[in-house]
Amino acid sequence: MFNLLAGPLGRVVKLHSIVIDNQLFRLHYNATTLLLVFFSILVTSTQYFGDPISCVQHDSIPNNVLKTFCWLHGTFNLPEAYNKTVGPKGVPYSGIDKFTPGERKTYFLYYQWVCFVLFLQAMAFYAPHWIWKLYEGGLVKKLVQDLDCPVKDRNEVCGKAAVVAKYISTHLGLHACYFYAYVFTETLNFVNVVAQILLTDRFLGNMFTTYGTDVLKHSEMNPEVRNDPMSRIFPRLTKCTFHMFGTSGDVQKYDALCILAQNIINEKIYIFLWFWWVVLALGTGIAVGYRLATIMMPRLRHILLKNRARITDRRTVDSVMRRLRAADWFLVYQLSKNMHPVHFRIFLQELSQEFSTTDGSRLLTKENESNTTSV
Repeated sequence: MFNLLAGPLGRVVKLHSIVIDNQLFRLHYNATTLLLVFFSILVTSTQYFGDPISCVQHDSIPNNVLKTFCWLHGTFNLPEAYNKTVGPKGVPYSGIDKFTPGERKTYFLYYQWVCFVLFLQAMAFYAPHWIWKLYEGGLVKKLVQDLDCPVKDRNEVCGKAAVVAKYISTHLGLHACYFYAYVFTETLNFVNVVAQILLTDRFLGNMFTTYGTDVLKHSEMNPEVRNDPMSRIFPRLTKCTFHMFGTSGDVQKYDALCILAQNIINEKIYIFLWFWWVVLALGTGIAVGYRLATIMMPRLRHILLKNRARITDRRTVDSVMRRLRAADWFLVYQLSKNMHPVHFRIFLQELSQEFSTTDGSRLLTKENESNTTSV
């Protein structure tokens, strides 16, 4: 399994030298995707190559038949039995009791689909990155060239920085689609993680949204009276009803007790995912708010770029920021994360000079047009 993570899966989530997003974005498609695929493989290995369910054998029913039937058709427990005392005068296990007609049953069928659902969720977390990477088209990589390398000839750096500055200057105002595609995928990350929490809640019988808090409350309760919330969602012992013909031709009913060893793994996986997704959702929500702030607050954009260009003269940064709108600023900020700080300083100097030249040319053109009109 380690070789699998270090091999094919490691190549899928490898860190790239060119950064086109932020750390929180990478937590979605790198860390979360890897975790979900790993959990899916873990569940698959124990579910299809192990013994995920074991049922009490009846003499008249072959054990493999009973076990297969209960696995395929699901098992159940009795919610009212959770509040009864486990012991000689109570119930044999939490949620297990003698069934009386009309009593409510809770059926469990999800465990057959856990490995598939986890894999599909992994693809869902990778999808926003795939969309952004497809739309980005390697633009940052093409503009950075090899200016991320610290050891470069200064004349070569100045030449390449001038080319990039020329591109930014001649394409001012044309990067709106590029910028808002990133905003869309960043928002999609937030929508996706919230959707996965809600879908998992539905998948686990509407008990997942409070799963983490219930487990924390359970750990603080008296061990003699507390009722493990994990056993409600992921019971280890359940019941299964099997009907078959008897020797006289009448239908006979058998109640079997089944041990779901698979749920020992499932409960650990989903308690980890609950905390991981909650933290990820909160962080991504803050990131979306931060992105909206950069759109609406030019001053914030100015501060952020100045922080990235600490070794650059303040007047150079100011002259550049006077011409950059939100979309153009985003592209320049992307370059700042990939260029070496020294090379980025040269780039900003070239960009400032390019803007000054462009402004001077426009001013000269207006003066010539004014003189022509006067004549």
